Amino acid sequence: MAIWDFVKDAGKSIFGGEAKAEEAPKAAAPAPAAGAASDAETDRKVAALKAELAQLGLTANDVHLTLRGGDTVVIKGKARDQETLEKLILAVGNIKGIARVELADDPGTAAPAKPPLFHTVKKGETLSAIAKQYLGDANRYREIFEANRPMLSHPDKIYPGQTLRIAQG
Repeated sequence: MAIWDFVKDAGKSIFGGEAKAEEAPKAAAPAPAAGAASDAETDRKVAALKAELAQLGLTANDVHLTLRGGDTVVIKGKARDQETLEKLILAVGNIKGIARVELADDPGTAAPAKPPLFHTVKKGETLSAIAKQYLGDANRYREIFEANRPMLSHPDKIYPGQTLRIAQG
């Protein structure tokens, strides 16, 4: 099983506020079973994750997501290729509220052929500085930008806590 940790409080907010889930009328309806509310919340979050992946064009019929413990996403199945798998990991890991992404320990889940190279952005860093660190040349920042599309829309729009993919070879 492969596991990647992310900054839970950084990233794109797609889940909405916790209050939103509690806005349902509390009239004379019977109280839900103890696990029903949390199951509905988990289902809502998984649907939001799937919608985000669809918006990024990273969906695949053979890849399934589950949410465990409220902040861990488990990916099960096979992605099209290593690049797509790495982008799937980053797309879900860079969501505010997600602290960890795991690949299921399952025969149907393909582990990456080689471990991906990820970098967590620190305050004040630029893609040029990251390119200099990993690729030896600040002018190669576009390679990092392209390796993180469609999650990145502009080379200057990175933020502390964001995890980026560094393309290898």
